[in-house]
Amino acid sequence: MISATKINAILDAWQKTLAKRGAAPAVYSVDAKVLRSFADIEAEAVLLSEKLSIFEKGDVVAVQIGNKPSWPAIFLACLRRELVVLPLGTHIERAEYEIAVSTCRVRGRISVRDGELEIERIEGGRFTWDEPQPDLLKLTSGTTSEPRAIRFRAHQLLADCVNICDTMGIGSGDINYGVIPFSHSYGFSNLITPLLCRGIPLVCSEDRLPRAILNGLISSGATVFPGMPVFYQKLSELENPPALPCLRLCISAGAPLLKSVASGFSQKFGLKIHTFYGASECGGIGYDVSDALEYEDGFVGQPMKNVRITLRDEVGGSSLIEVRSDAVGDGYFPQHEPETLDGGRFTPSDLIEKIAGGMRVAGRISDVINVAGRKLNPMEVEAQLLKFPGVKQVIVFGVPSALRHEEAIACVSGTASAADLLNHAHTVLSAWQVPKDIWLVDEIPVNERGKISRRELARKYAENT
Repeated sequence: MISATKINAILDAWQKTLAKRGAAPAVYSVDAKVLRSFADIEAEAVLLSEKLSIFEKGDVVAVQIGNKPSWPAIFLACLRRELVVLPLGTHIERAEYEIAVSTCRVRGRISVRDGELEIERIEGGRFTWDEPQPDLLKLTSGTTSEPRAIRFRAHQLLADCVNICDTMGIGSGDINYGVIPFSHSYGFSNLITPLLCRGIPLVCSEDRLPRAILNGLISSGATVFPGMPVFYQKLSELENPPALPCLRLCISAGAPLLKSVASGFSQKFGLKIHTFYGASECGGIGYDVSDALEYEDGFVGQPMKNVRITLRDEVGGSSLIEVRSDAVGDGYFPQHEPETLDGGRFTPSDLIEKIAGGMRVAGRISDVINVAGRKLNPMEVEAQLLKFPGVKQVIVFGVPSALRHEEAIACVSGTASAADLLNHAHTVLSAWQVPKDIWLVDEIPVNERGKISRRELARKYAENT
């Protein structure tokens, strides 16, 4: 068990939460049934801690249970055993899972079988951490396509929780609706740590169908909805939806929120969607605090409380930024990238433009397409194509070209024809910016985190041509 002389910031915060909230409801079902009180979470954590005694201090344990009510207790039990938690989504492919296990030196796994938690050991060589030992690993691709993890200690996770709750004005009188994955950085920081450290109850849900989300928001009495753009798009498309009388705060993160989607949702439900900008490496970065029902594509508000942002290298009118806060992780694992993540600072690959009222994400430096030596920002092309009638969504990506190094391809969903859209592109873009091809799809695919991968779209395009 954890040394009495070693204070863990989250365990310390939990004891204060438990003293204040003990018998109060902590975890609800979508139909408002109380699944756990705060005292129940503590009792469950004590039992789980005993079961986790099969592991040694510093062992990495993958938690792959989906949005189950046992998540808070599992995390507490692992912290008390000084184990390193690796959250994993339940929908990852087998190959991706095996890479995660190998990369992160996983020694154990907690999953669900027939409705019950299952704890298993995974054979492999033990790994001895240099100090400071992490409390949690977040799986990411970092600045490359190679999978790696980000090392976090409890005080950094607590700092992100504090920044989120204080900036967004979320308190113990709220109820978070938890349908985004708890295993993702966004879900973990907006749902799990606020429950443990600030006593903010949550609703557990895994049903992502729009009607199910709407019904769950209503029946659970949730007041805060951390969502993703794809959720708000689907909700705005529902015919004659009922009102959401308890919901007071809608948050969108994980992918860019289009003005058309945000406006459509606000017109239908009368609620503002507040854009939230962050990264796995450092937690929250920016947030739109305004309640005005006005939107701009790419707008991510102002720096969050306790977060310092410095503009760095300029790229085509936008800039890279350096983020500093107490929530920044210790570094990547197993490869370290000190030039990107180290010493309480992180440099995202996003290009940021300072505008009136805050910041706008103008693209990612890794997404820039090299067309015969000229740098094409795909978001500039997307913005122009989105103006054409019948276009629902556009994602532009680059593919190899023998003559021009790369060519731009536009993946489009909606009712517009490829020929009409190309004609439009020639009227609003320079010749070198016009996509080589318009790839029409019924719907642009997103992963369980609500993200769209340009790299994955390029791969699928190559397979279909």
